[in-house]
Amino acid sequence: MKILVINGPNLARLDLRDSGIYGNATYPELVAFIEQSAVARGFTCEIRQSDTEAEIIGWLHEAADARTPVIFNPAAFTHYSYAIRDAAQMLTAPLIEVHLSNPMSREEFRHTSVISGVATGTIAGFGPNSYLLALEALQGLMKK
Repeated sequence: MKILVINGPNLARLDLRDSGIYGNATYPELVAFIEQSAVARGFTCEIRQSDTEAEIIGWLHEAADARTPVIFNPAAFTHYSYAIRDAAQMLTAPLIEVHLSNPMSREEFRHTSVISGVATGTIAGFGPNSYLLALEALQGLMKK
């Protein structure tokens, strides 16, 4: 089963971000962890990262057309991108929203997700293991 993992803005620069919030993993290390975890669960995955809304919207459209399950870390777009929300809503396969940190334990503006309402589920606050938990959730959903 093929899945798509989409990472939003600034995630490619994890090594420069606050390690107290995002941990010490670099983006290449995060990608390797996701790939290894996916293969161990019988998935093939394509992992993409973008800092631009238009590119992410295009990828969500591709996933909707192909009925591909998506694990999505919208990063800062979580809180305000209605265009990305509308594209995510078009998916018929599962969409799992993930976050490395727990947005609810951070600044108040991060407490609202415009994506959660159209996601199958949301996993946040477990660092890279948020992706692992999302893969396990997808595995369970795909068995149904």
